[in-house]
Amino acid sequence: MRGAPATKLTRGLLGPQNRHLWFWIFVGPFVLGLTLFTYVPLAWSVYLSFFDAHNTVSPTDFVGFDNYTAMLGDDAFTDSLVTFLVFTAFIVPATYALSLALALMVNRLRWAQAFFRSVFFLPVACSYVVAALIWKMSIFNGVRFGLANTVLDWFGADQIAWLSTTDPPWYWLVIVTVRLWLQAGFYMVLFLAGLQRISPRLYEAAAVDGARPGWQVFRHITFPQLRATSVAVVLLLVINAFQAFDEFYNLLSDSRGYPPYARPPLVYLYYTALGQGQDLGLGSAGAVILALIIAVVTVVQARWFGLGRKED
Repeated sequence: MRGAPATKLTRGLLGPQNRHLWFWIFVGPFVLGLTLFTYVPLAWSVYLSFFDAHNTVSPTDFVGFDNYTAMLGDDAFTDSLVTFLVFTAFIVPATYALSLALALMVNRLRWAQAFFRSVFFLPVACSYVVAALIWKMSIFNGVRFGLANTVLDWFGADQIAWLSTTDPPWYWLVIVTVRLWLQAGFYMVLFLAGLQRISPRLYEAAAVDGARPGWQVFRHITFPQLRATSVAVVLLLVINAFQAFDEFYNLLSDSRGYPPYARPPLVYLYYTALGQGQDLGLGSAGAVILALIIAVVTVVQARWFGLGRKED
């Protein structure tokens, strides 16, 4: 009788005649890796956030919500959230517009469509670290040998220290363009999938009704039909903006450390948890706060855009 629950569980997992066996053979390693390397660290991070965890991952001094209070009262952390808002204000509309424009152009091609789709998607496979170093050392180098300063010199303009000039903050141009180059191709593919789902009959009916091809057709047919894709793209863009780290860290940090400006939340938490103080409890509390902010923003956006509602 003791083996009955185990037998019942085994039958439920494997199904009749072990039909689910191959499913677990293929999915099992992924589920195990996801649990060990994602969910367990997340749960441990939440646990650490309630302890005084200086230089240790096995603390014993319980402090309750003190780490959360200290983090929310830290001006550097709140400034990092402002940095995120500025970055989001730049990167979300820029990526949305560019990826949609690329998708519309590629979708209209009658030949070599696969070639251009691959060309625009190729930067997605590039490492963020490598791309950031190329932008930093070749294109926006702060000396006269950088590509951007060379072009400015052709027009007789003064050279710019792109990553160290804060008035005006030219570093935003570097950060936004590298992220734009890296991710526009991915969202272009999403828009292409949405465009190919639109029935040609809608365009035929519009032509019969006298709609002009171009802006009029795009405004009244194409864009409304891309509503679900647009909502998904905006949600992903905002979440990815929250997770920005590689381009900021590799563009702005040097042998002297990281400058006090343009410090997003993950960079701040990196220095909090792994810097000189190594306050893992405080860093974990900041990570939990950031995760809750992402969850709330995502839910609010989904409700605002009506994600999941049946379209009329």
